[in-house]
Amino acid sequence: MDLCIFAGQASECKSYKALNQADRAVGYYKNPNSNVKCDGRAPDNIVAAAWYRMIGASGDQIPESCPRQWSCGTHAPGWLSGKHPTVLEGVVTRKVCYHWSSGCCTWHNNIKIRNCGSYYVYELVKPPVCSLRYCGNKAGVYCV
Repeated sequence: MDLCIFAGQASECKSYKALNQADRAVGYYKNPNSNVKCDGRAPDNIVAAAWYRMIGASGDQIPESCPRQWSCGTHAPGWLSGKHPTVLEGVVTRKVCYHWSSGCCTWHNNIKIRNCGSYYVYELVKPPVCSLRYCGNKAGVYCV
């Protein structure tokens, strides 16, 4: 007889910050002549590692393919170079790439990800330079 103990949901699946801005979506194309967002400065301020969830107008996860440059409200949009984990994998480390010029991975950094069953949470860190931003996978047509 096997004994299974249900430990409940991981703390990061219950306590996270929401990233729900429409201009964070891959479908949001940024006019190069207007102000760009950067996750390393205000108002986004992802400067210290913390757990986040993509939700609402931004989408429901970081995309797994290279988004178009100038999308997601920034110069160099961030995307997941690799696959999201299964629930059984627990917390994994994955590389986030940032698309700039002709390179889909001009800059990169590592983040942690957990599959919480019906959604993912990400331990995001400050991107290597500005103007880089983590993207959500929501499509659509947005113009500014």
